[in-house]
Amino acid sequence: MATATSLANAGEEDFAALLDATLGPDTGFAGSVVTGRVLRIDGDFAVLDVGLKSEGRVPLKEFAAPGQKPEVKPGDVYELFVERYEDRDGSIVLSREKARREEAWTTLEKSHQAGIRVNGVIFGRVKGGFTVDLGGAVAFLPGSQVDIRPVRDVMPLMGNAQPFQILKMDRARGNIVVSRRAVLEETRAEQRSELIQGLKEGMILDGVVKNITDYGAFVDLGGVDGLLHVTDIAWRRINHPSEALTIGMPVKVQVIRFNQDTQRISLGMKQLMSDPWDGVALKYPVGAKFSGRVTNITDYGAFVELEAGVEGLVHVSEMSWTKKNAHPGKIVSTSEQVDVIILDVDEPKRRISLGLKQAQGNPWELFVEAHPVGSTIEGEIRNITEFGLFIGVGAEIDGMVHMSDISWDEAGEAAMQAYSKGQMVKAKVLDVDVEKERISLGIKQLQADPAAEVLDRVRKGDVVTCVVTKVEQNGIEVKVDEVLTGFIRRAELARDRGDQRPDKFAIGEKVDAKVTAVDRAARRLTLTIKGKEVEEEREAMREYGSADSGASLGDILGAAIRRRREITGEE
Repeated sequence: MATATSLANAGEEDFAALLDATLGPDTGFAGSVVTGRVLRIDGDFAVLDVGLKSEGRVPLKEFAAPGQKPEVKPGDVYELFVERYEDRDGSIVLSREKARREEAWTTLEKSHQAGIRVNGVIFGRVKGGFTVDLGGAVAFLPGSQVDIRPVRDVMPLMGNAQPFQILKMDRARGNIVVSRRAVLEETRAEQRSELIQGLKEGMILDGVVKNITDYGAFVDLGGVDGLLHVTDIAWRRINHPSEALTIGMPVKVQVIRFNQDTQRISLGMKQLMSDPWDGVALKYPVGAKFSGRVTNITDYGAFVELEAGVEGLVHVSEMSWTKKNAHPGKIVSTSEQVDVIILDVDEPKRRISLGLKQAQGNPWELFVEAHPVGSTIEGEIRNITEFGLFIGVGAEIDGMVHMSDISWDEAGEAAMQAYSKGQMVKAKVLDVDVEKERISLGIKQLQADPAAEVLDRVRKGDVVTCVVTKVEQNGIEVKVDEVLTGFIRRAELARDRGDQRPDKFAIGEKVDAKVTAVDRAARRLTLTIKGKEVEEEREAMREYGSADSGASLGDILGAAIRRRREITGEE
């Protein structure tokens, strides 16, 4: 017969068995995922029926992705994670977030093992990177894995669903590391392959400036880079690509060259614009005057931009009329606006020769227009050389007074001693040679030549009375009428050889001599005493002597001398 105690024990075991049969053991629910249906919305919670003896409550925010508004209504069915079977109020503690996480982890592990991309949303910024929602599981996105190139502003990427590649997972620690860059690189490789296969010269493509160097810019065409050389950016002169481009700038380019073997792509931007050199010979006729901007200065000249893309060269020889050896940089400066004359146009070679000095007027032509030959000018003595004086006759040009044109009376060297640098003098314009760029001036020409009257009167063969002014070893210098210089060589001093001695003449002594040559330009006579004596003897012979007269030579000469004294009144 059963005791009361045994009966009681049997009753407890039957109750426990009955409870297990109805609800199952408690460990079968906690930590598991169950399906629940929303019964109602209670404030910030959703009340759900999960098929157990009690209802469960889940915060509404767990039904929405980070940053989004939850949309939950009665009747909706969700997978839920059972955290505890009953809390102190007797309700089942459920979590939609953990259920999503568990579900996401399972899916993500399969994708990771298969190397499949997963979709996610960047929703937060943390130290060293960003947080990504992968359908319930939160992953870490390192800053270096956001893009192929550094991203300055990540805001446009946040909140948008996009693919990621899982780099590593640790379910025990709950760590997931993803990469957006790996997806972009893979996509880029696919695009590169597709682009390379269809790439042809002449194609017009859209790209983004990826990098800038001194010689050009690299443009990302979507998986493949092309070089845009600095000379192909624009028709105008560009010294550095940064003058026209910036990193990240979208550009439209044309494929100029494509090497299939090396896969090098050369791009151009200016090829998409009209060539400013077309018809340039008509736009810029030779001899016309235009205004342009100095773009570059070299040792051999300066480049002047006439319009965007059209430049001409002003050679150093065409820069200044007067500054022959000056560096172009001392005549013009970069960006300076200048007037130029078109000298030559070679359209096929894309060359225009310009003249800077021609636009300013030839100073020698301007001088002769303002100061014709014969006019008088006044200027400062800028320099004195061994052969004359240089007088400033304009801002940058000089005229020269040769030493022989300083004084009528004094020798050149002696005449120059009366002048000094910086002295203001007057001079007459004697000659202007525009081609040789020379201006000849004269100071003595301001006065009449005192010897002009004598020069007009004296002729070759005349006998003149001279005054000895200088005795030299090879002859004597004389003056005629005190204004005209003459010279008698030693051999012409007397008929007899023994009398041909300069030292027998004294300074101031008067002598008669015959004119053998007249140099009007040098204002100088060449004379002979010997010739005069021979001529006198010949005349005496003609007048007083004959072959059969019987008179001696002495008688004839004596008669000639007496006759001459009677004519001249000499004693």
